[in-house]
Amino acid sequence: MYLNKVILIGNLTRDPELRSLPTGAKVCSFSIATNRVWKDKNGARQEAADYHNVVVFGRQAETVAQYMKKGSSILVEGRMQTRSWEDKTSGEKKYRTEVIADRTQFGPKGGERGNAGASAGSAGKTSSSEEVDTIEYPEEDINPEDIPF
Repeated sequence: MYLNKVILIGNLTRDPELRSLPTGAKVCSFSIATNRVWKDKNGARQEAADYHNVVVFGRQAETVAQYMKKGSSILVEGRMQTRSWEDKTSGEKKYRTEVIADRTQFGPKGGERGNAGASAGSAGKTSSSEEVDTIEYPEEDINPEDIPF
């Protein structure tokens, strides 16, 4: 049995690009960034970002292009696919790995992370120190024999 399934939640790094195939089918391409935050062995906070190219077809492509923009939060479900072609200028073979989306779901407006319940009354207020959601991992090592399952 084989499985090629991708689930990503991230923010668009650029505005979506909508094109049409010769058959008339719509194709939308965009990229999203996913972020990770963790503490290393010394307790120092570490951050990393990964970037993913996404392609959506059909009516979903039109919807993504219409409502999403750079910074928007999105959930993407689909499959990984690598395609190749020959570069016309250099003649060398090029590769691109993409997520072909089967389903997309828009996140909170304006790329708000975890603030789905934010009220409109607080929209005009700004804070000098913005709180970031992080996962606090235990300092001690976890013994696998202590896990109850």
